[in-house]
Amino acid sequence: MLSALILLLNLGGAAALKICSFNIKSFGESKISKPDVLDIIVESISRCDLMLVLEIKDAKGKAFDQLMTHLNSRSRTRANEFSSVISERLGRKSYKEQYAFIYRQKMLSVKSVYQYPDAQTGDEDAFAREPFVVWFSSPKTEVTDLVIIPIHTAPEAAVKEIDELFDVYQNVSQLWPSDNFIIMGDFNAACGYVPKRQWVNIRLRSETEFVWLTGDKLDTSVKTSTKCAYDRVVLRGEKMIEAVNPESVEVFNFKEEFGLTEREALAVSDHFPLCITVNQAQTKG
Repeated sequence: MLSALILLLNLGGAAALKICSFNIKSFGESKISKPDVLDIIVESISRCDLMLVLEIKDAKGKAFDQLMTHLNSRSRTRANEFSSVISERLGRKSYKEQYAFIYRQKMLSVKSVYQYPDAQTGDEDAFAREPFVVWFSSPKTEVTDLVIIPIHTAPEAAVKEIDELFDVYQNVSQLWPSDNFIIMGDFNAACGYVPKRQWVNIRLRSETEFVWLTGDKLDTSVKTSTKCAYDRVVLRGEKMIEAVNPESVEVFNFKEEFGLTEREALAVSDHFPLCITVNQAQTKG
């Protein structure tokens, strides 16, 4: 039954650009080894043109390559439809994670990558997992390039890390000549980690040049017992903001889509993917 549902979801080929993020909880060899779980992950990725994958915890470095092989083997349009770029293992002490971007090659290409050094004088090591920033060329959309700053905050430091993303933006904007920024990922920006009284202290929120597409009541958590807007998307740049319809924000509820029990869904992740759509380029006539 699952295979039949998956065949119905080939959304590749749309001219608009669907950009998503997905915290695949503790992604590694265990999830790769479970066919039903892998099918859901692959389908969640393949319905997007660009997927930011968070919480890759694979010390051996094999699971992500296997994911890419499986993803491309399922392509119904062309060989090696998807390519990827992945960070080094990031984290303090022995706990490490990686950020990865998986993208459809006919829609995007990588212009440059930048590992934020997280070494500002007097504020070193502000992030548990410092952002791995990627500058993409996007010739088929209203903005012909875009920079994505990913984040997976440490829950207990969410307020500080979300605020520090302002510094990351400033650093990257001086490095690359682009005005089109997307800051996205698992902010842990809800359910006690960011008290309402703290929002005023977060520059990314108080500076009006940044547009938060995702409201505080959005639910990106899988558990029915929680309603938490953990995952967020923030835009910066006039053309970038104009190129994204706020109504395009989508939480992909794979639990409902595939008729899973909560236990089955949690075997995939405790987060649902969060997506936005960038408008296609207008044809000149």
